[in-house]
Amino acid sequence: MSQKSTGMPLVESLNVLREIRGDDEAVLTVMGTAREWMALGELHPLDWIYVPSSMGQAPSLGLGMALAQPDKQIIVCNGDGCMLMNLGTLVTIANQAPTNYTLIIFDNGIYEITGGQPTPATSGGSPLVDHPALARAAGFQQVFVFDRLDDWIESARDVIDAPGPTFVHLSIAPVPGAVGPRSPSPAPPRAAEFGKALQG
Repeated sequence: MSQKSTGMPLVESLNVLREIRGDDEAVLTVMGTAREWMALGELHPLDWIYVPSSMGQAPSLGLGMALAQPDKQIIVCNGDGCMLMNLGTLVTIANQAPTNYTLIIFDNGIYEITGGQPTPATSGGSPLVDHPALARAAGFQQVFVFDRLDDWIESARDVIDAPGPTFVHLSIAPVPGAVGPRSPSPAPPRAAEFGKALQG
């Protein structure tokens, strides 16, 4: 099975975000990003580890957070496979136009959690779908594309600070032998604590 082999390492790309993340910024992770975000160290009160999750719904969940708490920056870390499950949400996000919303797509070209199958947007390791072009067509005014870790390191803070809604596309190398994330604790009490932190 051919799969994408180039791209920046997932852990390093997430660590960039962890390094520049402000204390009043909420970070929502799902699937592979959730697994690696938890492995990077102690969670912040404004980390929402979306596990268990409904595949494709993280951007919509983040939109609700951004609209409910306009004074907090909401950063959604989504996979390309998850994005394909709910492309229509791009139009809704652009229509609602929350200035405090950043959607980051970590694109490795595969469904990593379910066995590494190529997504319908990829064939033989080559992209068939231009995710940034989809975001622009949906109405996103801020669209950024990064293929190199050094460029992401240099620009990440400015990208997050740009008035949203913002769409960020990161080219990511697959993680060999990756497994699905485990919930750090039961979801209901986690949701209650996160809700308090988000409203605080």
